[in-house]
Amino acid sequence: MPKTKQFYAVGVSHKTASIDLRGHFSLSDSKLHALFLDAKEKEIQDLLLINTCNRTEIYAWTTSDSILVDLLLFHSEGTEKNFREIGYSYKNEIGINHLFRVGTGLESQILGDFEIIGQIKQSFYRSKKMGLAQGNLERLINSVIQASKRIKTETQISSGATSVAFASVQYILKNVKDISKKNILLFGTGKIGANTCENLVKHSQNDHIVLINRTQEKAEKIAGKFPVQVKPFGELTSSILESDVLIVATSSQKPTITADLIHNQKPLLILDLSLPRNVDASLDKRPNTRVIHLDELSQITDATFEKRKKFIPQAERILETVKLEFMEWMVHRKYVPTLKAFKEKITTSNANFEFIPENGDTEYMAQKIMGQVAAYLRSNPHKADETVHLLQEVFELNPDRFQ
Repeated sequence: MPKTKQFYAVGVSHKTASIDLRGHFSLSDSKLHALFLDAKEKEIQDLLLINTCNRTEIYAWTTSDSILVDLLLFHSEGTEKNFREIGYSYKNEIGINHLFRVGTGLESQILGDFEIIGQIKQSFYRSKKMGLAQGNLERLINSVIQASKRIKTETQISSGATSVAFASVQYILKNVKDISKKNILLFGTGKIGANTCENLVKHSQNDHIVLINRTQEKAEKIAGKFPVQVKPFGELTSSILESDVLIVATSSQKPTITADLIHNQKPLLILDLSLPRNVDASLDKRPNTRVIHLDELSQITDATFEKRKKFIPQAERILETVKLEFMEWMVHRKYVPTLKAFKEKITTSNANFEFIPENGDTEYMAQKIMGQVAAYLRSNPHKADETVHLLQEVFELNPDRFQ
């Protein structure tokens, strides 16, 4: 008899691991794709993978959490020893609760950072495209999105800007004098890079911000929205030489800013917004050079942050309400295979049930009986497992065919 699939969440995050250790578990696009293909071979039907600067996590219904841990270890640079030290595994409702907390910004490095829900949506679309979102997952993600929307609109936990992009700009404003007169270079124009560019333009009053990206067209697309200058990738070294502030938001698995690119004599502030680190750690020891990483930015707290913390209980109550609705749906859904098997038994031509008259509408009668059984299960949740088991025994049902 096949093992029952249960919900698991496994991974590493900023709460358990430093930026360097998290970097070992970070996945490139090619590794993500390979992991999905591997999961399909293992006949996993519903799988979500969150791969951000704060966390790498796999959520799935499967027979064992070790299957998901093995997937993560095989496709990343993380080791079993590392995972034992900094990894975690949550099961069933605890795992579902964790996804709700992540999706509503309660587990973000910067409390109330709602960029995560957009990342979860993108992750879900990828799962769906790969054929790894076939039932429960879609309902779960929709519930998380619903909770996120309610918390954002009904509380002030996201009052003020809360993203890493905003935090980086706030750090620059507080630590660099006369920022409007300084030369700023932004290297990398992905989602975080684009958001950082928008915040820079909005808050620094600086009209000489330079963008460089390996693919110049992406930088030019952003430049079409903001008053910034785009330079080709070949001018990276000379542009760094002219800069007072360098913001790195690339998505490489290896450092993109190394010692051989830095020739500055004047002070240079480097903010690395990438995971794994895309700025060589040794550069922080270089004279007149200061390197700030993600984890340092997220530790910045202010009065706005303290105000947001007061809304955590209200946010958690909303989360609990939406989560319980999902859990109730899940409980009912787990009986569907048995009900389908029961209906098939009633409607098969070789079945002989005295309660169905000859020449009667078998399909109609089966649907009516199914409705009565389902209503009983809803009204008597404490007897549901016992009732379903009795149906399986009496009518010799095989619900596994409908899983």
